[in-house]
Amino acid sequence: MNSPDNAPTGDLAAPAIVVLVATRKGAWLFHGDASRQHWRVNGPHLLGHIVSHLVLDPRDGRTLLAAAKTGHLGPTLYRSTDLGASWVEAKQPPAFAPAKVREEGRAVDHSFWLTPGHADEPACWLAGTSPQGLFRSTDGGLHWSPFSCINDDPQYRRWMGSVQDGTPDGPKLHSINIDPRDPQHLYIGMSGGGVHESRDGGRSFTPILKGLEVVEGFDMSDPTFHDPHCVRICPSAPDRLYQQNHCGVYRLDQPGDTWVRIGRNMPEEVGDIGFPIVVHPRDADRAWIFPMDGSDVWPRTSPGGRPAVYGTRDAGASWQRLDRGLPPEQAWWTVKRQAMSADACDPLGLYFGTTSGELWLSADEGASWQCIARHLPEIFAVEVGVPAV
Repeated sequence: MNSPDNAPTGDLAAPAIVVLVATRKGAWLFHGDASRQHWRVNGPHLLGHIVSHLVLDPRDGRTLLAAAKTGHLGPTLYRSTDLGASWVEAKQPPAFAPAKVREEGRAVDHSFWLTPGHADEPACWLAGTSPQGLFRSTDGGLHWSPFSCINDDPQYRRWMGSVQDGTPDGPKLHSINIDPRDPQHLYIGMSGGGVHESRDGGRSFTPILKGLEVVEGFDMSDPTFHDPHCVRICPSAPDRLYQQNHCGVYRLDQPGDTWVRIGRNMPEEVGDIGFPIVVHPRDADRAWIFPMDGSDVWPRTSPGGRPAVYGTRDAGASWQRLDRGLPPEQAWWTVKRQAMSADACDPLGLYFGTTSGELWLSADEGASWQCIARHLPEIFAVEVGVPAV
């Protein structure tokens, strides 16, 4: 790895956090101390694989799951139980039922999203795929099977639309959120297909779309035309959800059933279109987004080539531009929906990765930024975990 001259480096004591970076050409682990001033890079892992998501299991601090694909071997998953020292391929990766593949021509192109199961289900994982499918493993990621009604239900299949729906890298099921209070309470997002909630462990799902806008000219009552980019549950207040949508930034407070477009309070010249959204682990009023240019041709780059994170401290009533240390101009970045994350330190650290292969850190909740890695492959996802000592 070629690090920038001002990257924080140095000797590490026991690593306090690990930043997991999934890219188009493999994955990297960045181990940092509690101050986030000293970093040690470990990688590449799975070099040459398209890694859509890499997640550290918070239940043991050692198990990694990677959603991977190669051009000639197809989609699979890899598991490491020693923080990346060794990897084992899944014996049965996510795959649609053979009859459905024959009848409809559906096949998993790649696994896109990984979510560890509830704390009370230590060997359980959920995966979302492209095209839209929901899968479950009960043995730590080695064997996967279709989960719930989603994959084959005729109504949901219609809402999923065609595999040629125009979503970059294919349509996908993502944003698998599990209520920390109740393993039976789940949320998922589908691009396209909308946001859906289950209160019975996935046996049934209900769309939650009221208040969400769609592209002009389409029917907002039809889930087919809804494109959530990223949905996050608030760990400190699980009745609250935040969403970065193709058509704005929203908040939902249950038991209410209507999303509120809090992105209307963003500066008009910036707008509220983007891909990722991050919520504070201890304060449900705080969240961060990374806006993209959402003009008619949808460049999907930083507005005006001036990248910035925007944060709210009041649940979206107001937003603050956070760009100190970021390039002031001519930085035409794209940050994908999984490529922004936060740690749980105090003060909280924020991280994002760009499609140009840069990894950025703020150790002061967005007040200032520094680049800790350059020249990586295109970054698909950034996650943060706490490794076991």
